[in-house]
Amino acid sequence: MNDSSPDRAAVVLDFWCELQCPDCRSALDDLRALRARYGDRLELRLRHFPLEKHKHAFAAAQAAEEALEQGQGWPYIEAVLGRVEELDRQGEPFLMEVARELGLDAEEFDTALIDGRHILIVDADQAEGKAIGVTGTPTYVIDGERLDGGKSQEGLRERVEEIVDRLLAEQAGA
Repeated sequence: MNDSSPDRAAVVLDFWCELQCPDCRSALDDLRALRARYGDRLELRLRHFPLEKHKHAFAAAQAAEEALEQGQGWPYIEAVLGRVEELDRQGEPFLMEVARELGLDAEEFDTALIDGRHILIVDADQAEGKAIGVTGTPTYVIDGERLDGGKSQEGLRERVEEIVDRLLAEQAGA
């Protein structure tokens, strides 16, 4: 099986996340394991689903989009999720602090949060999530199957691996 063939599309896993969510922080280990196992055969896409109960979640989603634009998306997302309590306490100043720690253009980052240039992306993700039945975070969607990690992370990575393995085997057989 040659997985490096350029005509093979990566399997897409949408990760519906909220950066102020402790359960999403718990999901980081699974996401890291999936990336390590599949590499570029799995495209992990962050999808925003800020919850109303977390007052800094919408700003954090916009900040993540700016970090993605500046080429540091996943490091930023992991840094923020790893320090959810600080985001709870500090809000936007914490988002800026993480941007500076990662060497992002802080001035551009601040401007992006003020001018709202990423609001439409966050709104569109949230609307799509609601349309497909996402009610909480983390939620995974792969091959049309929605897996709710907000209730329990138990067995989710194994289920994702089963689906990815099946899809990759189907691609190899095609």
